[in-house]
Amino acid sequence: MKQIFDQFLQFLQQGIAAIFRFVHLVWAWSIDQINKMMQAPWGNWPLWKQVLLVIVIAVVAFILLLAARRLWFAGVRVLAAFVRFLGVLVYTLPTILVAGCIALAGLWAINNLNLSSLPTFTMFQGSSTGSPSQANDKPSGQATAPGTGETTGSRQ
Repeated sequence: MKQIFDQFLQFLQQGIAAIFRFVHLVWAWSIDQINKMMQAPWGNWPLWKQVLLVIVIAVVAFILLLAARRLWFAGVRVLAAFVRFLGVLVYTLPTILVAGCIALAGLWAINNLNLSSLPTFTMFQGSSTGSPSQANDKPSGQATAPGTGETTGSRQ
């Protein structure tokens, strides 16, 4: 799965790099053409060529203005989306903090609680030869000697 994800990221990176190379190529070519147009020896041209050059410059300036406006609005939208993204990150912090606390508490419970040491409750106990009150009166580890009523075992 990691290999597929890495391959996808590499494909995405190469695609974005190709788009930026193409954009750079178009921009560089266009700027080069505009520079050549501006360096033309228009002072020696007849009037109709000079007027045509002014019209071409005006159209190019208008098109560049449209492109600049689109880039400006796109930049504003990107910045606004980034600010909204940061706001959502801050807004979700309490939820993420609660999830982390629950994970911490669950891990603590898993590592520290031992449910096998809790007393077990059974509905029916096995039968014994004596009464239940006699069985509970003797300390653990001691038993009654048959027929004597005295306890045997170690004394503490």
